[in-house]
Amino acid sequence: MRRILAFIATGWLSGSAAIAQPAIPTMVAPSGNIEATLSADYQRLTSFGERPSWSPDGKRIAFMEKSFGDAYEIDLATRRIRLLTHYPHAGFLRVQFLPNGDYLLIGARDFTDLDRTRYYDQEFWLLKSDLSALPVPLGQKVSEGVAISRRSLRIAWANDFRTSPDALPEGECAIYVGDIATGTAGPQIANKREVVRIKGKGCRMEAQDFRDGDRELIYIVYRDTATVRLADVFGVDLATGRRTTYRQLEEEYNEAEGIFPDGQHVLVESDRGQNKPRGSKTLDIWKLRLQPQSSDFARITRFGDLPGYKATNPVVSPDGASIAFQEGWTTDIAGSGHGLFLLKLPIGSKR
Repeated sequence: MRRILAFIATGWLSGSAAIAQPAIPTMVAPSGNIEATLSADYQRLTSFGERPSWSPDGKRIAFMEKSFGDAYEIDLATRRIRLLTHYPHAGFLRVQFLPNGDYLLIGARDFTDLDRTRYYDQEFWLLKSDLSALPVPLGQKVSEGVAISRRSLRIAWANDFRTSPDALPEGECAIYVGDIATGTAGPQIANKREVVRIKGKGCRMEAQDFRDGDRELIYIVYRDTATVRLADVFGVDLATGRRTTYRQLEEEYNEAEGIFPDGQHVLVESDRGQNKPRGSKTLDIWKLRLQPQSSDFARITRFGDLPGYKATNPVVSPDGASIAFQEGWTTDIAGSGHGLFLLKLPIGSKR
């Protein structure tokens, strides 16, 4: 019994401990074999999972089992997978490393339904790196993802009328910056301040990454057309509030993801070059130089060349030598993945 309890306490126990998790609609797998098309630069890390996040030392990758599922991490040297959320919960959507090695989770306290729980009820939770205690809520709801500084416990996030109806009327959304602070009252977010606010029908933004010594924040603005939702890449100077448009094209979906250590480039999910662009349904990974209205845009993956596939949610290793990303299918709900890949940079000649 002591041994079993020890496994539970440290997370080295396979299987989900989540409760009240929803039934995610079953997606139809593509008929082709994506791995048969890839060069030796690609390595499959897992056959399940989504939304990878590098550890500060580059030795591990945290990831989600599925939407509204458990958080795991994989040791890149041993390929051993560890369950992080080894207790009953309503299902998490994201897990990321903080620079001190702790984990920041995004999830709801209860599951209501797919739409309300994902877009209204997500909040931040702090999980200690030794998994010695249950995660602690930080008392802050969030829309979509979070930007995390590599230098401190500073984070940035977005809210809209769904997560913050008392502060934001319908048609407005905002991005905030704050610090995760600890004290006698427990961890909480301190020094919260608004850095961007916009208005528009269906207004939705997402904080992505800090750059330039945390002086600028990269973020995304989503916009609806008559047929599809698209995305554009922006930055805001956190001292002056000045905004920069890095990529915004009328009929193109560009969602910034992982930033490179030099801060000069960012990975982007883009539907550019697809035969039938359909926003987030047809994506591959591109590398964008962060210049105003940048045209320095290079394609990295070509998963979309095989019908039914896409490559999404890329993140760059701390040394800039590799990226981790997930296999996606065009039938997926946004953010869903079917396993993680590791890609060494620069890419070889095949794909």
